[in-house]
Formats: sequence, structure tokens, C-alpha cells
Amino acid sequence: MFLREHWYVAALASELSERPIARTILGEPVALYRNERGRVVALADQCPHRGYPLSLGTVVDDVLVCGYHGFTYDCEGLCVAVPGQDRIPTKLSVRTYRVLEKGCWLWIWMGRGDPDESGLPDTPWLEDSTNWSVVSGVAKIEAAFSLLVDNLLDLSHETFLHNSSIGTPEVASTPIDVEVDDASRIVNVYRHMASVECPPFYATTTGLSGSIDRWQDIEYFPPGFYKLNSRIAPVAQPPLPDGTDDHAFHLKIFYGLTPSTETSVYDFWALSRDFCVGDVAIDVALEKMQVSVVQEDVDALNIIQQRVNSGREMTEVSVKIDRGGLAARHMLAQMGEDELTHPPHLTA
Repeated sequence: MFLREHWYVAALASELSERPIARTILGEPVALYRNERGRVVALADQCPHRGYPLSLGTVVDDVLVCGYHGFTYDCEGLCVAVPGQDRIPTKLSVRTYRVLEKGCWLWIWMGRGDPDESGLPDTPWLEDSTNWSVVSGVAKIEAAFSLLVDNLLDLSHETFLHNSSIGTPEVASTPIDVEVDDASRIVNVYRHMASVECPPFYATTTGLSGSIDRWQDIEYFPPGFYKLNSRIAPVAQPPLPDGTDDHAFHLKIFYGLTPSTETSVYDFWALSRDFCVGDVAIDVALEKMQVSVVQEDVDALNIIQQRVNSGREMTEVSVKIDRGGLAARHMLAQMGEDELTHPPHLTA
């Protein structure tokens, strides 16, 4: 089942304009656009008249005109004009979705209950352009949401799948520590590597070479938000007792995991760094490498999903490196049970 009473990333802010785009989120078709004042609007992507997608319509001033018969809807989803008649049937309205724009991402509330803004992830690194530089993108994966969760909670695959960019032998060989905060619903996975090879992804952007100290600290906030705190530093130069860490390079790698259908998922990503802030050349290099890394994940997960779809028997054996992913599975299952047994108070 989909977990609906949560915020998910629906689009990159840069994707949105007065030309609507279509997204299927948790199995629901959604039309997203900006009106002429720049406000982002999200409507159910289906005209009640004959079912034509509203995402194929046209934005005129602050309304959306259906591209089939010209039925016109305002930002609240109410039909305000029907060609050829003055009376507008009361059933001519579409669902609207609460959306909030934060930095490079647009978040959407898919629940039937009241939107819980306290549940929105804290993302100052995506919003503070003075101290952090950000690049972002999105990929559609034709694989189940759960496969992407497994992928991101076990980074040992970097050694093999991403060996030309971020993967080095030490990623797979270094043990992990896992902490689970059931009260706050966070899964943490830590991997700290000392005096290891600097992969091209970081050598190209930081200027470091040879051996480095490398930390990968994952924070997963089920269901849809993931943050990897990456620390790259010269060997044997840990943070000072007061937390000062000026000699290190910090990269925060974010993923918005948004289920589309039962067998497809949107993989929104963003990279935020505290070094070479404003350097366009570094932006370009990071974006190019990240697009390649994400595509390698897309290809791998698509292959696994194709095998699942084939109906052949799939045997799964878990080992120590899977502890983070297994903890995430357990937490997601518990959240699903909670949503079933304690449905939200429905809005009017």
C-alpha cells in the first residue's frame, strides 16, 4: 500500500511554468503548473466532463482551460466556465493538492487528512544560496519504491555499480553502524572510512588526491526523504571538539523518493555543497557525474524489477550490510499498519 498521509517531492521548482506538467504520484494523476502570479497549483489531472488530462490544457491568467472542450478551472479546482452555457454543474470540480515550494523542490501533500506542515523535512541546505551551492535533477525508475529504498540504504553497491565515479573498494569492505529512532522515525546508517582512496567524484570537485578520510552518514526519514551527509577531508584531520570542521569538504546528497505506481518511482535528487560556492564549473561537473550515477542505479533497478515482473522465483538472502535497509523495511511496514488502524480525520 502507499503511505498517503505524508509529504512527497512532486517536481523540481525549475520544472514548473505556465505550461502544465503531468505526474502520477501514489497512483494518482496530478497536473502541476504556475499561474501568472507564480503560484504553484496542483490539480487532479482529469477533467470531470470527459476525462481528458488537464495537464494538456492551457493556463490563461489564473485559470486552467481544458484542452478538449474548454472547461475552465480555477486554482481551487472549481469549474468557473463551461462553453455554451451559464449554469455550471456542481459536480464540475477537481481535487486540489496542498503544495509547498522549498528551495529546488516542490512538496505535495497526498493525504486525505489535514496537511501536517510539521512533517515537512528541514532542508536549509537547499534554500541557503549564500553558504551552499545546489544542483538537482530527477529520474523516473520503472521499479518498485522498495527497491530504491534498498539501494539507498546500502551504499556498498557503490564499489561495484559506481566504480568509475564514487565507488572504491573501501566502501564495500568498511563495516556500518545502524541506529534506529522509532519515536522520531529515522533510520541512520554510518560508514566512516579512514585513509582511503579519493574517488573521481570528489577528486574532481575538491582538488584532493591520494588518500582521504571519508564519511557517509545516512539519515532516512520514511517514507520519502533521504539525506546523505558526506564528509571528505585530508587524512587524520577530524573535526575539532567544538564541531569546527573548516578543513573538510561537506556534501549533502538528498533524495526525494516518490512512488508513482506499484512498479515505478520518481528519484528526485539534489546535491548541496559548502565548498566552491557559486562556482559554475563545479556545478556542471557535479551535475554531470550525479546524472551518470543515478542512471546506473536506474538501469540496475529496472533490471531487477523486470525479473520480478517475469514471475520467476526470486530468492533473497540478507547479510550484515543490509541492516539499514531491513530496518527501513520494518519501519515502513509499521507506518503502513498505523495508517490502516488509525485513519486520519478527513477534511471536509
